[in-house]
Amino acid sequence: MKLRNLIVGAGLGVGAVAGANRLLADRAGTPSPPLGRATEAYRWRGFDIAYTEAGDPADPDLLLLHGINAAGSSAEFEACFDELADHYHVLAPDLPGFGLSDRPPLMYSPSLYVTFIADFLRDRTEEPTVVASSLTAAYTAMAVEQGAAVEELVLVCPTDRTVPGRRVWLRSLLRTPLVGEAVFNLIASEPSLRYFQRDHGVYDTRLIDEEWTTYRWQLTHQPGARYAPASFVSGFLDPEEELRDVLAGVDVPTTIAWGRDVEMLPVERGHELAEAADARLVVFDDALLLPHYEHPGEFVDLVRGRLEATA
Repeated sequence: MKLRNLIVGAGLGVGAVAGANRLLADRAGTPSPPLGRATEAYRWRGFDIAYTEAGDPADPDLLLLHGINAAGSSAEFEACFDELADHYHVLAPDLPGFGLSDRPPLMYSPSLYVTFIADFLRDRTEEPTVVASSLTAAYTAMAVEQGAAVEELVLVCPTDRTVPGRRVWLRSLLRTPLVGEAVFNLIASEPSLRYFQRDHGVYDTRLIDEEWTTYRWQLTHQPGARYAPASFVSGFLDPEEELRDVLAGVDVPTTIAWGRDVEMLPVERGHELAEAADARLVVFDDALLLPHYEHPGEFVDLVRGRLEATA
């Protein structure tokens, strides 16, 4: 009798978890385009990659590459996108496994993103300026070091380390049906998303409004949303290459943008990387990891070469 009750209870528990997961997915619905314009599709190795294109095609190409996080998408650039499109032919993809792009259950890796960036540069741009954020900045530098053709790099708080070590058990857990989805739903809850943005995303917490939070919550509750973040939070998206060494091998003009108030990536790290890359460093006051979101006008000036380097 006890065994029977245990089995029945377990069955009811699994059913409750499945129902809760399904309810959250139904509530999320389909997110709107990340930058207020219809997206295009780039077919890449079986993926449909969503990207936004704007500006005069006769203007210089500018590629915007968002950072890696549970709710990562090109919406990261919404504050500066339209103004940049006044001066450039701008393309902003959602990386594979994120945003409105396909999210198949792959083992996502740094090499996948380095290859994607190199292929997108080859197929959709002509020697562009590239703006890349956080971990994606490291992938971009690796693609350029390996021969991808770009005119200039603007790297926002570039990093090659997000979590210490690699946790196979955590990646495996998050990839499991039902339980993995339920755990990821907790990681990607609205309170959790707000916490992480207050902790290291933006300095001015007034920017984390209801619309901002709801959109990113929607993105994290799409089919397959947990697979790429599962590799991220377990450490499997940190490249083995040292970013300092990669930047030393990059032979294009490089600017590094940094938020002065980022505790997890202190500004001293920006000076160190700028020295390794022989790069210009621009530090934004009252900013964390997203100076392009917090100070869009100044960031546009930075991309256009109108801000002086920080001493």
